This record gives sequence, structure tokens and C-alpha cells, in this order.
Amino acid sequence: MAANMPAFFIADARGIDFLNSIATPAEEAVDWLRDGAGLVDWLRQAGLVPDRQLDELTERAMPGELDRVADQARDLREWFRGFVKSHMGQPLPADAIADLAPLNRLLERDEAYDRIVSHERGRLTLETARRWRSPESLLIPIGEALARAVVEEDFTHVKACQGQSCTLLFADHTRGHARRWCSMSVCGNRAKVAAHRSRQKESGARHRA
Repeated sequence: MAANMPAFFIADARGIDFLNSIATPAEEAVDWLRDGAGLVDWLRQAGLVPDRQLDELTERAMPGELDRVADQARDLREWFRGFVKSHMGQPLPADAIADLAPLNRLLERDEAYDRIVSHERGRLTLETARRWRSPESLLIPIGEALARAVVEEDFTHVKACQGQSCTLLFADHTRGHARRWCSMSVCGNRAKVAAHRSRQKESGARHRA
């Protein structure tokens, strides 16, 4: 099912979108990080790793190597889910840094470097590049997305969708911070239909009485 279904990017923050890489859009849960191929596909859809590097790492990977990285990505996802759920709905306190040690350890493995490049019209600029030495380096841009969510998002407005069986999370960037649903076209409409049916049922009961 996941192979034919686009991943969900509804959170307005890539780090929170990473938590939504497992969801239950219908009756069965779908995990886009179910294996190495799923991880590569999710990273491609998320735009976190250039296509060229994804293709090269996939070609160089030893049998089972990408699957093991996907295992680590799922562990990272569930660790970050616990962190988010324990802090969402309130400002993130400074002492939360103690809980972020696993994320900092991941970021310390980065092999990024700056280089001077020539762009259009011969203009020289400084850009950051990365050495993609092994499939495990695919975890670094995920870690960066999680770190940006930690430092850039107001955790007061990180919310869970109010859909009855929905597990999706999002950062509420709306004016007035009144967002309630992962998507109005999905959970929002389901809630409207359920409320309409409830009103009809109550109205029918009153008429019969």
C-alpha cells in the first residue's frame, strides 16, 4: 500500500513530517520507512537528500545495509515522537537540552564542509556540501530537520490532529493558531459529517418524542 501512496507532508515542519512517516490513512497502518527502499523513497519525496546522492548510495549499498539504516530511522522517529509528545502544547524549556543528547550525537557524525563555487554570471559564493560516505549518512539530514523543529517551532503550537483515529502531528502556523485537523479535506470533513449525522439523529429523536 505504501509503495503506491505518497507520503504525508502536512505538518508545516519537516521534522514533524518525519513523525508522520507512519500513519493510518485507512484501516491499516502504513509505514513509509518499512525498509531501505521505503526510507530512500521518503527522503526523495521530502527533498532532504539530492536525487544523485540517493541513487549513488543505493547502488553502492551492500545487501541489507539500507534496511539496517531504515531500522535506525524508525528508532530515531519513535525517540523523537516521545520527545515531542512530552513537550507539545507548552513552550520548550531550556532544560530540554538534556533530553536531546541522542540527537546531538547524531549531528556530530556529520561530514559537512564549506566550499567556494561559481554560479550564474561567474559569481562566486560559499556553499555547504556533504560527504555521503555510507548509507548511514542518510540519517544526518533527518537529524537536521528534527533539530530545526526543536529550535524554530513554538512547541506551544505543535498539535495532534483531533480526528478520532488520526495519529498525525503538525505545527500550527495558522493565524490565531486555531488549526484542529491534519487536513480539512480528510479529518475535517469526517468531523463535519459525523457532527451532521449526530444533529440529524438528535432531531429525529425529538420529533419522535
